Amino acid sequence: MKRMTLSKLAHAAGVGVATVDRVLNDRGGVSPAMTRKVLEAARAAGLNRILPEEHRQPWQIEVILSSADAFFFQQLAQDFQQLADALGYRRLRLQRTFIAENAPEKLAAHILASSRRMDGLMLFAHEHPAIYQALSDCKARGVPVITLVSDLPDADRLLHVGINQLQAGRTAGLMMGSMLARAGEVLVISGRVDYRAHRQRIEGFRDVLQQRFPHLALREALAGLEDRSRISKLLEKALVTSPSIVGVYNTGLGNREISEALARHRRERDVVYITHELYATTRRLLQQRTLTLTLDQNTQRHAQLALNLLLQKLEKGGDFSTYEEGRVDFMLYTQENVD
Repeated sequence: MKRMTLSKLAHAAGVGVATVDRVLNDRGGVSPAMTRKVLEAARAAGLNRILPEEHRQPWQIEVILSSADAFFFQQLAQDFQQLADALGYRRLRLQRTFIAENAPEKLAAHILASSRRMDGLMLFAHEHPAIYQALSDCKARGVPVITLVSDLPDADRLLHVGINQLQAGRTAGLMMGSMLARAGEVLVISGRVDYRAHRQRIEGFRDVLQQRFPHLALREALAGLEDRSRISKLLEKALVTSPSIVGVYNTGLGNREISEALARHRRERDVVYITHELYATTRRLLQQRTLTLTLDQNTQRHAQLALNLLLQKLEKGGDFSTYEEGRVDFMLYTQENVD
Protein backbone atom coordinates (compact mmCIF):
# COMPACT_ATOMS: atom_id res chain seq x y z
CA MET A 1 0.00 0.00 0.00
CA LYS A 2 1.29 3.41 -0.93
CA ARG A 3 2.13 5.82 1.87
CA MET A 4 -0.85 8.04 2.69
CA THR A 5 0.23 11.67 2.86
CA LEU A 6 -1.73 14.55 4.38
CA SER A 7 -2.34 16.03 0.94
CA LYS A 8 -3.72 12.73 -0.40
CA LEU A 9 -5.96 12.33 2.61
CA ALA A 10 -7.12 15.94 2.29
CA HIS A 11 -8.01 15.31 -1.35
CA ALA A 12 -9.92 12.15 -0.46
CA ALA A 13 -11.88 13.95 2.26
CA GLY A 14 -12.47 17.05 0.15
CA VAL A 15 -10.88 19.39 2.69
CA GLY A 16 -7.67 21.34 3.14
CA VAL A 17 -4.39 19.93 4.43
CA ALA A 18 -4.56 22.16 7.51
CA THR A 19 -7.97 20.71 8.39
CA VAL A 20 -6.61 17.17 8.14
CA ASP A 21 -3.68 18.11 10.36
CA ARG A 22 -5.98 19.60 13.02
CA VAL A 23 -8.23 16.53 13.02
CA LEU A 24 -5.52 13.85 13.10
CA ASN A 25 -3.57 15.64 15.80
CA ASP A 26 -6.69 16.55 17.77
CA ARG A 27 -5.92 20.27 17.73
CA GLY A 28 -9.59 21.33 17.67
CA GLY A 29 -11.17 24.11 15.66
CA VAL A 30 -12.91 21.75 13.22
CA SER A 31 -16.64 21.09 13.20
CA PRO A 32 -17.79 17.57 14.12
CA ALA A 33 -19.28 17.10 10.66
CA MET A 34 -15.96 17.96 9.00
CA THR A 35 -14.08 15.87 11.55
CA ARG A 36 -16.20 12.87 10.60
CA LYS A 37 -15.38 13.34 6.91
CA VAL A 38 -11.66 13.32 7.62
CA LEU A 39 -11.79 10.31 9.95
CA GLU A 40 -13.96 8.34 7.53
CA ALA A 41 -11.46 9.03 4.75
CA ALA A 42 -8.59 8.03 7.05
CA ARG A 43 -10.25 4.73 7.95
CA ALA A 44 -11.12 4.00 4.34
CA ALA A 45 -7.47 4.57 3.40
CA GLY A 46 -6.34 2.18 6.16
CA LEU A 47 -4.27 4.84 7.90
CA ASN A 48 -1.98 3.03 10.32
CA ARG A 49 -2.30 5.18 13.41
CA ILE A 50 -4.57 5.70 16.39
CA LEU A 51 -7.33 8.09 15.37
CA PRO A 52 -8.89 10.61 17.77
CA GLU A 53 -12.45 10.34 19.00
CA GLU A 54 -14.97 11.85 16.59
CA HIS A 55 -17.07 13.74 19.08
CA ARG A 56 -16.48 14.64 22.68
CA GLN A 57 -18.17 18.03 22.94
CA PRO A 58 -21.88 18.89 22.86
CA TRP A 59 -23.29 19.61 19.43
CA GLN A 60 -23.57 23.32 18.75
CA ILE A 61 -26.94 23.82 17.07
CA GLU A 62 -28.75 27.02 16.14
CA VAL A 63 -32.37 27.62 15.21
CA ILE A 64 -33.01 30.87 13.33
CA LEU A 65 -36.60 32.13 13.30
CA SER A 66 -38.62 35.19 12.39
CA SER A 67 -38.71 38.01 14.94
CA ALA A 68 -42.28 38.83 13.87
CA ASP A 69 -44.82 39.25 16.65
CA ALA A 70 -46.50 35.97 15.78
CA PHE A 71 -47.57 33.16 18.08
CA PHE A 72 -46.18 30.44 15.84
CA PHE A 73 -42.52 31.46 16.05
CA GLN A 74 -42.65 32.30 19.75
CA GLN A 75 -44.14 28.90 20.52
CA LEU A 76 -41.79 27.09 18.14
CA ALA A 77 -38.79 28.66 19.87
CA GLN A 78 -40.12 27.51 23.25
CA ASP A 79 -40.67 23.98 21.94
CA PHE A 80 -37.11 23.80 20.62
CA GLN A 81 -35.72 24.96 23.97
CA GLN A 82 -37.79 22.45 25.94
CA LEU A 83 -36.60 19.60 23.73
CA ALA A 84 -32.97 20.72 24.00
CA ASP A 85 -33.29 20.94 27.79
CA ALA A 86 -34.73 17.41 27.89
CA LEU A 87 -31.87 16.03 25.77
CA GLY A 88 -29.34 17.59 28.10
CA TYR A 89 -26.50 20.06 28.00
CA ARG A 90 -23.92 17.35 27.42
CA ARG A 91 -25.51 16.28 24.16
CA LEU A 92 -26.26 19.65 22.59
CA ARG A 93 -26.26 23.36 23.16
CA LEU A 94 -29.03 25.22 21.40
CA GLN A 95 -28.86 28.83 20.35
CA ARG A 96 -32.09 30.60 19.34
CA THR A 97 -31.82 33.61 17.04
CA PHE A 98 -34.60 35.89 15.78
CA ILE A 99 -34.17 38.02 12.65
CA ALA A 100 -36.65 40.37 10.99
CA GLU A 101 -38.43 39.04 7.92
CA ASN A 102 -37.60 42.14 5.87
CA ALA A 103 -33.83 41.64 6.17
CA PRO A 104 -32.73 38.73 3.91
CA GLU A 105 -29.18 40.06 3.53
CA LYS A 106 -28.80 40.26 7.31
CA LEU A 107 -30.11 36.72 7.61
CA ALA A 108 -27.70 35.48 4.93
CA ALA A 109 -24.75 37.12 6.69
CA HIS A 110 -25.79 35.54 9.98
CA ILE A 111 -26.10 32.08 8.38
CA LEU A 112 -22.61 32.45 6.92
CA ALA A 113 -21.15 33.48 10.28
CA SER A 114 -22.95 30.66 12.08
CA SER A 115 -21.61 28.08 9.62
CA ARG A 116 -18.12 28.80 11.01
CA ARG A 117 -19.02 27.93 14.60
CA MET A 118 -22.14 25.75 14.54
CA ASP A 119 -22.44 22.04 13.80
CA GLY A 120 -25.94 22.34 12.33
CA LEU A 121 -28.62 24.92 11.57
CA MET A 122 -32.42 24.96 11.42
CA LEU A 123 -34.01 28.04 9.88
CA PHE A 124 -36.99 29.90 8.48
CA ALA A 125 -35.79 31.84 5.45
CA HIS A 126 -36.62 33.79 2.28
CA GLU A 127 -36.22 32.68 -1.30
CA HIS A 128 -33.40 35.16 -1.85
CA PRO A 129 -30.11 34.73 -3.76
CA ALA A 130 -28.04 35.67 -0.73
CA ILE A 131 -29.75 32.98 1.34
CA TYR A 132 -29.13 30.34 -1.33
CA GLN A 133 -25.45 31.30 -1.47
CA ALA A 134 -25.17 31.13 2.32
CA LEU A 135 -26.62 27.61 2.31
CA SER A 136 -24.15 26.57 -0.39
CA ASP A 137 -21.37 27.82 1.86
CA CYS A 138 -22.83 25.79 4.74
CA LYS A 139 -22.77 22.65 2.62
CA ALA A 140 -19.18 23.31 1.58
CA ARG A 141 -18.23 23.54 5.26
CA GLY A 142 -20.06 20.30 6.06
CA VAL A 143 -22.73 22.05 8.16
CA PRO A 144 -26.19 20.51 7.57
CA VAL A 145 -29.16 22.87 7.32
CA ILE A 146 -32.84 22.09 7.79
CA THR A 147 -35.42 24.54 6.46
CA LEU A 148 -38.51 25.08 8.59
CA VAL A 149 -42.12 25.93 7.60
CA SER A 150 -41.26 27.62 4.28
CA ASP A 151 -39.04 25.60 1.94
CA LEU A 152 -36.23 26.78 -0.32
CA PRO A 153 -36.47 24.59 -3.45
CA ASP A 154 -33.17 23.39 -4.91
CA ALA A 155 -31.19 24.99 -2.09
CA ASP A 156 -28.28 23.13 -0.47
CA ARG A 157 -30.29 22.08 2.57
CA LEU A 158 -30.41 18.66 4.18
CA LEU A 159 -34.21 18.48 4.13
CA HIS A 160 -37.37 20.44 4.89
CA VAL A 161 -39.58 20.13 7.97
CA GLY A 162 -43.12 21.45 7.66
CA ILE A 163 -46.66 20.95 6.46
CA ASN A 164 -47.67 20.82 2.80
CA GLN A 165 -48.51 24.52 2.46
CA LEU A 166 -50.14 24.13 -0.95
CA GLN A 167 -52.40 21.43 0.46
CA ALA A 168 -53.22 23.64 3.44
CA GLY A 169 -54.30 26.44 1.11
CA ARG A 170 -56.40 24.05 -0.98
CA THR A 171 -58.04 22.73 2.18
CA ALA A 172 -58.87 26.27 3.27
CA GLY A 173 -60.37 26.91 -0.17
CA LEU A 174 -62.45 23.75 -0.04
CA MET A 175 -63.79 24.60 3.40
CA MET A 176 -64.52 28.19 2.37
CA GLY A 177 -66.39 27.19 -0.77
CA SER A 178 -68.31 24.40 0.92
CA MET A 179 -69.61 26.75 3.61
CA LEU A 180 -70.65 29.55 1.25
CA ALA A 181 -73.72 28.84 -0.84
CA ARG A 182 -74.38 32.50 -1.58
CA ALA A 183 -72.41 34.41 -4.19
CA GLY A 184 -70.01 37.14 -3.17
CA GLU A 185 -66.40 38.21 -2.84
CA VAL A 186 -63.68 36.44 -0.87
CA LEU A 187 -60.80 38.41 0.59
CA VAL A 188 -57.30 37.03 1.17
CA ILE A 189 -54.92 38.70 3.64
CA SER A 190 -51.39 37.49 3.05
CA GLY A 191 -48.14 37.54 4.93
CA ARG A 192 -44.85 38.29 3.17
CA VAL A 193 -44.98 36.77 -0.32
CA ASP A 194 -41.18 36.50 -0.49
CA TYR A 195 -41.77 33.41 1.64
CA ARG A 196 -42.82 30.38 -0.36
CA ALA A 197 -45.24 29.23 2.36
CA HIS A 198 -47.53 32.25 1.95
CA ARG A 199 -47.48 32.02 -1.85
CA GLN A 200 -48.34 28.33 -1.75
CA ARG A 201 -51.25 28.89 0.63
CA ILE A 202 -52.67 31.59 -1.64
CA GLU A 203 -52.09 29.50 -4.77
CA GLY A 204 -53.85 26.45 -3.35
CA PHE A 205 -56.74 28.51 -2.00
CA ARG A 206 -57.21 30.39 -5.29
CA ASP A 207 -57.04 27.25 -7.45
CA VAL A 208 -59.77 25.45 -5.52
CA LEU A 209 -62.10 28.45 -5.48
CA GLN A 210 -61.68 29.04 -9.21
CA GLN A 211 -62.04 25.37 -10.14
CA ARG A 212 -64.91 24.36 -7.86
CA PHE A 213 -66.72 27.46 -6.62
CA PRO A 214 -67.21 29.90 -9.52
CA HIS A 215 -69.93 31.77 -7.60
CA LEU A 216 -67.18 33.17 -5.35
CA ALA A 217 -65.04 36.01 -6.70
CA LEU A 218 -61.55 36.15 -5.25
CA ARG A 219 -60.28 39.69 -4.77
CA GLU A 220 -56.63 40.59 -5.14
CA ALA A 221 -54.77 39.58 -1.99
CA LEU A 222 -54.12 42.29 0.57
CA ALA A 223 -50.39 42.39 1.34
CA GLY A 224 -50.40 42.54 5.13
CA LEU A 225 -46.60 42.08 5.32
CA GLU A 226 -46.96 40.77 8.90
CA ASP A 227 -47.74 44.34 10.02
CA ARG A 228 -50.75 44.53 12.34
CA SER A 229 -51.47 48.21 11.73
CA ARG A 230 -51.25 47.75 7.97
CA ILE A 231 -53.57 44.74 8.09
CA SER A 232 -56.15 46.68 10.09
CA LYS A 233 -56.12 49.63 7.66
CA LEU A 234 -56.27 47.48 4.52
CA LEU A 235 -59.16 45.40 5.82
CA GLU A 236 -61.04 48.47 7.03
CA LYS A 237 -60.84 49.98 3.56
CA ALA A 238 -61.94 46.74 1.88
CA LEU A 239 -64.97 46.35 4.14
CA VAL A 240 -66.06 49.94 3.47
CA THR A 241 -65.70 49.70 -0.31
CA SER A 242 -66.96 46.12 -0.80
CA PRO A 243 -70.16 45.23 1.07
CA SER A 244 -70.37 41.97 -0.89
CA ILE A 245 -67.46 40.32 0.98
CA VAL A 246 -68.66 36.94 2.26
CA GLY A 247 -65.35 35.26 3.14
CA VAL A 248 -61.96 36.15 4.62
CA TYR A 249 -58.84 33.95 4.49
CA ASN A 250 -55.77 35.02 6.47
CA THR A 251 -52.43 33.32 5.71
CA GLY A 252 -50.38 35.05 8.43
CA LEU A 253 -50.66 37.02 11.66
CA GLY A 254 -53.23 39.70 12.52
CA ASN A 255 -56.22 37.66 13.65
CA ARG A 256 -57.03 40.03 16.49
CA GLU A 257 -57.03 43.00 14.11
CA ILE A 258 -59.16 41.14 11.56
CA SER A 259 -61.76 40.16 14.14
CA GLU A 260 -61.92 43.72 15.47
CA ALA A 261 -62.47 45.12 11.95
CA LEU A 262 -65.24 42.60 11.28
CA ALA A 263 -66.87 43.53 14.60
CA ARG A 264 -66.76 47.25 13.81
CA HIS A 265 -68.74 46.56 10.65
CA ARG A 266 -70.98 44.00 12.39
CA ARG A 267 -69.80 41.29 10.03
CA GLU A 268 -68.29 38.92 12.60
CA ARG A 269 -71.17 36.41 12.33
CA ASP A 270 -71.89 37.12 8.67
CA VAL A 271 -68.52 36.24 7.09
CA VAL A 272 -66.82 32.84 6.79
CA TYR A 273 -63.42 33.52 8.35
CA ILE A 274 -60.54 31.02 8.02
CA THR A 275 -56.99 31.39 9.31
CA HIS A 276 -53.93 29.43 10.55
CA GLU A 277 -52.69 28.29 13.99
CA LEU A 278 -54.48 27.48 17.22
CA TYR A 279 -53.49 29.74 20.13
CA ALA A 280 -55.20 31.94 22.70
CA THR A 281 -56.61 34.47 20.20
CA THR A 282 -57.89 31.98 17.63
CA ARG A 283 -59.24 29.71 20.36
CA ARG A 284 -61.25 32.63 21.79
CA LEU A 285 -62.49 33.65 18.33
CA LEU A 286 -63.62 30.09 17.63
CA GLN A 287 -65.50 29.96 20.93
CA GLN A 288 -67.13 33.31 20.12
CA ARG A 289 -68.08 32.01 16.64
CA THR A 290 -66.26 34.88 14.96
CA LEU A 291 -63.67 32.52 13.47
CA THR A 292 -65.01 29.62 11.42
CA LEU A 293 -61.94 27.42 11.06
CA THR A 294 -58.20 27.39 11.73
CA LEU A 295 -55.49 25.11 10.31
CA ASP A 296 -52.84 24.39 12.93
CA GLN A 297 -49.26 23.47 11.99
CA ASN A 298 -48.29 21.81 15.31
CA THR A 299 -45.18 23.63 16.51
CA GLN A 300 -44.11 20.81 18.81
CA ARG A 301 -44.01 18.30 15.95
CA HIS A 302 -41.89 20.74 13.90
CA ALA A 303 -39.37 21.03 16.71
CA GLN A 304 -39.26 17.29 17.43
CA LEU A 305 -38.73 16.27 13.83
CA ALA A 306 -36.19 18.97 13.00
CA LEU A 307 -34.03 18.43 16.07
CA ASN A 308 -34.15 14.62 15.90
CA LEU A 309 -33.31 14.53 12.19
CA LEU A 310 -30.45 17.00 12.58
CA LEU A 311 -28.95 15.01 15.45
CA GLN A 312 -29.36 11.82 13.43
CA LYS A 313 -27.40 13.40 10.58
CA LEU A 314 -24.65 14.69 12.89
CA GLU A 315 -24.26 11.45 14.84
CA LYS A 316 -24.93 8.78 12.21
CA GLY A 317 -24.70 10.48 8.84
CA GLY A 318 -26.74 9.14 5.95
CA ASP A 319 -29.05 10.60 3.34
CA PHE A 320 -32.61 11.84 3.73
CA SER A 321 -35.62 12.40 1.52
CA THR A 322 -36.17 16.13 1.05
CA TYR A 323 -39.76 16.04 2.26
CA GLU A 324 -40.88 12.62 3.54
CA GLU A 325 -38.98 12.41 6.84
CA GLY A 326 -39.83 16.01 7.71
CA ARG A 327 -43.50 16.01 6.78
CA VAL A 328 -45.83 17.46 9.43
CA ASP A 329 -49.60 16.93 9.29
CA PHE A 330 -51.81 19.94 9.92
CA MET A 331 -54.97 19.81 12.01
CA LEU A 332 -58.32 21.53 11.42
CA TYR A 333 -60.05 23.14 14.40
CA THR A 334 -63.58 24.52 14.62
CA GLN A 335 -65.74 25.57 17.54
CA GLU A 336 -66.72 21.90 17.92
CA ASN A 337 -63.26 20.48 18.65
CA VAL A 338 -61.35 23.44 20.07
CA ASP A 339 -61.78 22.41 23.72
